[in-house]
Parts: sequence; structure tokens; C-alpha cells
Amino acid sequence: MGRKFGVSFSWKRALGISGAKASISRKIGIPLTRQGRQRKFGRMAGCCVILFFLVVTMTFCVIAIAAIIKAF
Repeated sequence: MGRKFGVSFSWKRALGISGAKASISRKIGIPLTRQGRQRKFGRMAGCCVILFFLVVTMTFCVIAIAAIIKAF
């Protein structure tokens, strides 16, 4: 996207609301925007999916080994 020319004004930036929200967000570690929260949750869920499959695989292996040992 190209550069936009002209004058723009943001009353939220002028009053310091944008900076305050950003500061609060950094301190609490949770984004205050909907899109930011969705991205954060998506990253966490992606990590949990991998962990879930590892746990399921390990559980299946333990059950299979226990069944083999029990058969003897």
C-alpha cells in the first residue's frame, strides 16, 4: 500500500488514550484489541495442539506396552 498524503488527526492519540492502552496492554500481557487477543490465543492453541498429540501418542504407547506385557 502506498504512502497516503494529507493531514490526519486522531483525538485518541492527542489525549494519550492510545499510549495508555498500549502501556496497560504491555503490563498485563494481554492485548486489548480483539484481533490481538485472537492472535495470542491462536499462538497458544497451536502450541497446545502439539502438546496434546504428544501426550496422546505417549499414552497410546504406554497402553500398548502394558497390553503386550499383560499378554505374556
